[in-house]
Amino acid sequence: MSEKAKPCIICVAITGSVPKKADNPAVPITISEQVESTQEAFEAGASIAHCHVRNDDESPTSDPEKFARLKEGLEKHCPGMIVQFSTGGRSGAGQARGGMLPLRPDMASLTVGSNNFPTRVYENPPDLVDWLAAEMRAHEVKPEIEAFDLSHIFQAVAMNKDGRIPGQLYVQFVMGVKNAMPVDREVFDFYVHTVRRLAPDAEWCAAGIGRHQITLNEWCIAEGGHCRTGLEDNVRLDRDHLAPSNAALVERVVELCERHGRPVATTAQARQILGLRPAA
Repeated sequence: MSEKAKPCIICVAITGSVPKKADNPAVPITISEQVESTQEAFEAGASIAHCHVRNDDESPTSDPEKFARLKEGLEKHCPGMIVQFSTGGRSGAGQARGGMLPLRPDMASLTVGSNNFPTRVYENPPDLVDWLAAEMRAHEVKPEIEAFDLSHIFQAVAMNKDGRIPGQLYVQFVMGVKNAMPVDREVFDFYVHTVRRLAPDAEWCAAGIGRHQITLNEWCIAEGGHCRTGLEDNVRLDRDHLAPSNAALVERVVELCERHGRPVATTAQARQILGLRPAA
């Protein structure tokens, strides 16, 4: 299939661990808010929901009970949508980051190396990475590799070759986090080239943080990749306007797909492209 003809998978990162109501009242915090916001994004064209959960005070958590209620709500109100849990380090420490994996979401994020964040080190020591990968294998959860650095792509390929990450790789480049990889077109192009060279069968996408979100969306669509959007990464439509919803950010990606002649992937197409089991 040509890059232009390949359906574009849109992932909506609905909440994250950082943005709060004070940043944008549309950020969904409670489970009911998250389900409602995701349903709107699903109807707008998103086929993956990237999920974090929060406590009542808006602080991040890895509470499996909250993830279970969110998964149940999404499966009821967004039939067929790919549910992807975050195992990121802002929501917990050590193996608590993977405590929700026995719930068997379709996918989960996996960062295979460490890097700097705005005010701290995002620690992903090898033993924890191996444990998270083993839990994903045990519960048939497909990893989405979150690559904050070139070395993370090489490490993911190595883990794929030795079986720690089985099957087809799905790699997401994260660009625009302060103190990590900036948004740079030559670096982006090299990331794409590196994935295609080392893992020709892999699928890839990218996330741009803040004002860079729309830039990365367009680069991905034009180059045959997939897209991530949502209030986790960016709470604004532009400098002067807050995003009214996750759906509004998804709609913006859909418009870019139309401009570039890329079809938007249905949930069934997204599952086929990523090699996922059919929806229950």
